[in-house]
Amino acid sequence: MNITDPITLVLSAILCLFVALFLYGRKRDSYYNLPPGPRPLPIIGNLHILDLKKPYLTFHQLSKKYGPMYTIQLGEEKVVVLCGYEAVKDALINHADEFSGRPIVPLFHEIIKGHGVIFAYDNNWRVMRRFTLSTLRDFGMGKETIENKISEESDFLVKRFRSYKGEPFDNIMVINAAVANIIVSILLSNRFDYEDPTLLRLLKIVNENIRLIGSPMALLYNAYPSIMCWCSRVKRIVAKNMDEMHAFIRGTFTNQRKQLDANDQRNLIDTFLVKQQEEKPNPEIYFTNENLTMLVTDLFAAGMETTSTTLRWGLLLMMKYPEIQKKVQREIEKVIGSAEPQAVHRKEMPYTDAVIHEIQRFGNIVPTNLPHATTQDVNFRGYHLPKGQHVIPLLTSVLNDKDHFIKADQFYPEHFLDASGNFVRKEAFMPFSAGKRSCAGESLAKMELFMFFTKLLQNFTFQAPPGATLDLTSAVGFTAGPLPHKICAMPRG
Repeated sequence: MNITDPITLVLSAILCLFVALFLYGRKRDSYYNLPPGPRPLPIIGNLHILDLKKPYLTFHQLSKKYGPMYTIQLGEEKVVVLCGYEAVKDALINHADEFSGRPIVPLFHEIIKGHGVIFAYDNNWRVMRRFTLSTLRDFGMGKETIENKISEESDFLVKRFRSYKGEPFDNIMVINAAVANIIVSILLSNRFDYEDPTLLRLLKIVNENIRLIGSPMALLYNAYPSIMCWCSRVKRIVAKNMDEMHAFIRGTFTNQRKQLDANDQRNLIDTFLVKQQEEKPNPEIYFTNENLTMLVTDLFAAGMETTSTTLRWGLLLMMKYPEIQKKVQREIEKVIGSAEPQAVHRKEMPYTDAVIHEIQRFGNIVPTNLPHATTQDVNFRGYHLPKGQHVIPLLTSVLNDKDHFIKADQFYPEHFLDASGNFVRKEAFMPFSAGKRSCAGESLAKMELFMFFTKLLQNFTFQAPPGATLDLTSAVGFTAGPLPHKICAMPRG
């Protein structure tokens, strides 16, 4: 064998790299006390036992053997998995500061570079989250102003559903568009027509990226970034999509900067640009163009994707369980009648409220949760975790915790009702995660879900197309949406 052969040299270098990583990992682990888990194999770790399409299923299953806290090795990295309500609550709420970090996830880090709010780190994250929460409130989150926008948008959505005249249609893009318009009104003080090519392209980008970053190839890229960077089609497509979206956003705020009036801030972008001007003398700058671009991307994608996916699950489940749909409609008739649904109606509609909560629980929209990391060395549940330890607080294990949801495998609205039919809050209801990194738009999402859902069931009865089989299996992706399907919206009254 010729040792100067290029292929031999490359393979030798890769082998040396893995040996070095293995030895370094053993030395590093001796300083810490990570919880036990399945025995890893050299190089691949525990990848061989994972369901690569839906790793959260394997994570949840492993907790039955290793308990609510265990370590799994994904390629080059050891990850601590937390399962069940008690363990996840202990980390995210009782030790909120210590578990408020984000790990360096290669696919995200190389594209996002710590900008924005979702995958931001340290002080940059704190500043961006504080700005996001205050600005969302200033522009109506949880208030009557945004409620009026949701009500107006729900009218557009009903009109579009009526246009199908009871014939089967795929609802993904139209529901995406309706929900997207709510966050767009805050970001841009604008709304798009459902056929607007710019909106449709942005929605396609978000949907494709959500699917790709939850794919097996993305998992392998994050497990072996030093090797997969040379051959990852996923990375190229995700990066290209992000570049296209960022170009649109940069063009938008460049135009808004020309018309900026600090005394008349029209939307979130205006408010950010004013902060940018105020910050200029400060040597520690956070209100940069890069942060603005990524923040708008984060809010657009997160503000659209999870809420629209929940609504799509809701309509699918109403078709699957028509008797539950009828009970919701009877409550709508009793409390709202033909009037416009309003957020205040929710308190008078315990059954509808329970159904919406159960849609969120059963739909299990972000099953793996976003990854967390420890911000310092921490003693937690008898183990010593190092600063920067990658942690997965597994939401699917919380939403399916049988100590809190007696029929966790079923769609059962009674999880949120007492014997008298009153709505009951469940502490293990965590679809928005919890703690310092919980969803910044939680109150907006709750209002959207109630108002869109009640408006649609007030106006339509949803049925499966003739001969169709309703499959409640979730699709593969970073979020767990329904499989592609068509619905029939039959006008009521």
